[in-house]
Amino acid sequence: MFIVLQHRITNPQTAFARGQNLLDGNGAPQGTHVLQFYPSRDKNSVFCLWESNSVDELRKYADAVMGDSSENSYFEVDSEIARGLPKLVA
Repeated sequence: MFIVLQHRITNPQTAFARGQNLLDGNGAPQGTHVLQFYPSRDKNSVFCLWESNSVDELRKYADAVMGDSSENSYFEVDSEIARGLPKLVA
């Protein structure tokens, strides 16, 4: 499934250092990986498109990696009506 993850950055220096682990997939559950990464120019917000088995699985992983450096929101994408989604890898 596709999941959008929004990070509201509370500590940019720490968040972007920790976030590199998410981008690299370090410690990610099997089938969970980032597909697209969109940071705001001011580094206060990031939107990412993920492929994962569930929102809960991604939440546990990303929240553990990011810690208190960001506040995170998640939602499953309705792929039947979404536009521009990549093909699923898994």
